[in-house]
Amino acid sequence: MSTQARFYKFHDKIKLSREDSEYKDAREKDDSILKTVKSALKEEGYPVIEVFLQGSMSTATGVKNPDEDFDIDRAIVIDFDGSPDDPVKVKKIVIKVLEDRGFKNAKIKTPCVTADYTNKNLHIDIPIYRKRNGNYELAVGKMNSSEENKEWSASDPKGLTDWINNSSCYLGSANKKLEQYKRIVRYLKCWRDKKFSPVVAKKVFSIGLTVMAKEKYKPSFDDCDKANDLVSIRDTVDAMLSGGYFSFQGEERYKVRVTLPKSPWRDIFDGSSLNTGTQFYNKMTSLKGKLDKAIQESDLVKQCKILNEVFGDDFEVPNNSSNTKKAEYLTAGVVGTSQGA
Repeated sequence: MSTQARFYKFHDKIKLSREDSEYKDAREKDDSILKTVKSALKEEGYPVIEVFLQGSMSTATGVKNPDEDFDIDRAIVIDFDGSPDDPVKVKKIVIKVLEDRGFKNAKIKTPCVTADYTNKNLHIDIPIYRKRNGNYELAVGKMNSSEENKEWSASDPKGLTDWINNSSCYLGSANKKLEQYKRIVRYLKCWRDKKFSPVVAKKVFSIGLTVMAKEKYKPSFDDCDKANDLVSIRDTVDAMLSGGYFSFQGEERYKVRVTLPKSPWRDIFDGSSLNTGTQFYNKMTSLKGKLDKAIQESDLVKQCKILNEVFGDDFEVPNNSSNTKKAEYLTAGVVGTSQGA
């Protein structure tokens, strides 16, 4: 089995979609909660005019993590006309539904309502929008926020999803490149979950990795249009490191800044600590070194051992006693990378 075939097998193991059996409970709970939330908002005079998924389920970049809850990221939209001036008023209606439905740790956070289900490995985020003339405004504010910290903020959630899912920015084999990009995002999420402590991993936000990888993605295909994910992720990580996201703060410390490519154009890592930025930079630098080493390794078993160390046991190492082939990826040039993007 080739290195690329092992990447495909690894990807099949870690990917998570809304239709997967592992996500069945989350999917059913999402549908049930949505029905109750819509009913509660309608009773209060704020009928729901639209719902849509956000996050990894809307961009096909979800990954399995046995140590984490399954996420539900469900956007709810009410009409602009008749919406309250105080956006937190709508959030209070939603949080009561979640509390009545058996969720714990229910909180009104600045961008959304969030909670964990008591008896299932489920975490739910519900951002609430109002809409007028096709434009969305996000309900911003916490339970006890002052008036100046509460607002309906212009936002483009669907534009962000469309931007991530867009393949027209790639020249030639656009769909194949989009698929490779999304595999790269899943590999990076898996690497993060393995290499960071759970506390820090939560602060290396998935949307941050997704945006960085989209902006700096380096496709790699040979002359026969066959993918080379190893070279692609190495080149993409290299571009992310040098892409201006990390700023040196002195004393070997770094801050990370990644701007959303759509409204509200905020810094995804706004408020992140120096510890998060420094660990992110250092571990990504180490990742780049490991990927360089894997590319240079000519023995398939040794190459896969390096990748297993990077990504965990879901990346399989061939048996030493089998008829091991040479690794086919010696350098980027050998396979004829396609860098058009």
